[in-house]
Amino acid sequence: MSSERLIREIFQRNGFSLSEEQIKSFDIYLKELKRWNKVHNLTAIEEDEEIVIRHFLDSVSVSLCLEEKGVKVDGLSLCDVGSGAGFPGVPLKIYYKDRIELTLIESVAKKCAFLEYIKVKLGLSYRVICKEAQKVDEKFDLVVCRALGKLKDILPILDRLSKKYILIMKGATVPEGYDYCKIDLPDIKDYILFLAKTR
Repeated sequence: MSSERLIREIFQRNGFSLSEEQIKSFDIYLKELKRWNKVHNLTAIEEDEEIVIRHFLDSVSVSLCLEEKGVKVDGLSLCDVGSGAGFPGVPLKIYYKDRIELTLIESVAKKCAFLEYIKVKLGLSYRVICKEAQKVDEKFDLVVCRALGKLKDILPILDRLSKKYILIMKGATVPEGYDYCKIDLPDIKDYILFLAKTR
């Protein structure tokens, strides 16, 4: 099966209908991620299907949470903290296109280089801030992060960067005082996203 067909089928069976342009973007992303991974070790996941489910679909599933909680996406400034190889920020940009203004914060130089490269390759518009999140002095409507460490350590950093919402993609237990969404798709089961409004 071609990788484009694989991408289309995985997204379709999980209720997402992608345009041909979006499928093509994800296909280029998949191939470039694997190519760079051979040299730069950007992700431990190497199989096409696993990359599509655990990186691309997983990232786009954030949209279900935003929809469920009534977060207005149009014109939203979204910051992905500790973006790594671009997750969830770049798949969300492919999905939402110009509806969101995207900034990626990543402190590892080789990952920043990949993020800058894939931006040009996919013709996307977003900013890459190549430094530690603690040193960034800006605020964004929505701050998203995936797998950055212990909640109590990362919350103050995310809180400082956020104007309105913080969304954390991890875990199966919900900390007190948090609203949350449960993602339950054919390929992503019992996955919890915490959504906090910045106080």
